[in-house]
Amino acid sequence: MTASGLPSRMLPRTLPASPLLRFLVVGGAALSACADPEPAPAPDETSPAQAAPAGNFRGLIYERSFVFTADTDTAFVVPMLFVSRTKPGGVDREARGWLRRGTTWEAFHDARWETPPTRAPWRLLPHQGLRLMVGEQDALETILFEEGVRALELEFGDVLIEWTTGGGEVFRLLDAAVYLSDQRVPGVMLDASRTYGSDQTPPGDWAFLTSGDSLHVVFESPRRAAPETAGAYRGWARLDFRDLQWSPVTITWTETSAFQPARQDVPVSWRVSSPEVDGTLRVATAQIQAGEGPGPLLPVDALFGVEGTLRIEGRPYPVRGLFRHTRP
Repeated sequence: MTASGLPSRMLPRTLPASPLLRFLVVGGAALSACADPEPAPAPDETSPAQAAPAGNFRGLIYERSFVFTADTDTAFVVPMLFVSRTKPGGVDREARGWLRRGTTWEAFHDARWETPPTRAPWRLLPHQGLRLMVGEQDALETILFEEGVRALELEFGDVLIEWTTGGGEVFRLLDAAVYLSDQRVPGVMLDASRTYGSDQTPPGDWAFLTSGDSLHVVFESPRRAAPETAGAYRGWARLDFRDLQWSPVTITWTETSAFQPARQDVPVSWRVSSPEVDGTLRVATAQIQAGEGPGPLLPVDALFGVEGTLRIEGRPYPVRGLFRHTRP
């Protein structure tokens, strides 16, 4: 799917078995360690939803996003997105995962459910075919997905670098690997966490770009910008083991395409500009869907596979990666 051929409908919730996701044999001990049912809160556990009157309750939204990209094949990408929303009496949760290989996207997990109030609503929980393995201090070590004959394992390695902001965002780069069938695919992963109030303007789009194993770039907009306007982004990069940080970086839509299911335009190319970094990005492939709403304009939820060129310190770098775009 190219920029001129954006998809026109949502992917189905239940997908047939695909050659992209084959059977993975996982040791019984590993499965038993992470296949327990979702924990219920302790009897004396008091959450803000329980402690405050409903009229004074302020919901919080916790986003946790993982994007794996292979070392040798930058068109092999595994994005997994988790969201928890606190509310009076509970937490609404969602977990979604895709496998992108070339221009083909497969949605292998899409679940939404509710859990009781908890003191740690940001904590990821297993659900249905999704299992988690954690180590010391609740550090996430492995995400496993198994449903029928389809299975995928995302293994976390060492943290390469970490960037934090004063607004509740944490971005980490890690060594990582994905297991499909008997194949181990090494690579690097972005682990991004963002927290904000339900009464606040949500943070904006973000992107994770790579150029071989020498350059990894993260762009993030702290505020959702108006459509087709220049957005002020923050930028971080790991270039040849060096830590680079840029702010502000202006990212502007330079071309759009109509997405009829939402009756909105979406970007298909961008211009990146700042004194330290500049370049262009364009959509190569996309997974995009329209949300629900009163209309006439509906929300947009998009993952764009992008490619382009960034010039850093006077040197051009061909980059590929993922651009996350949402619109209410």
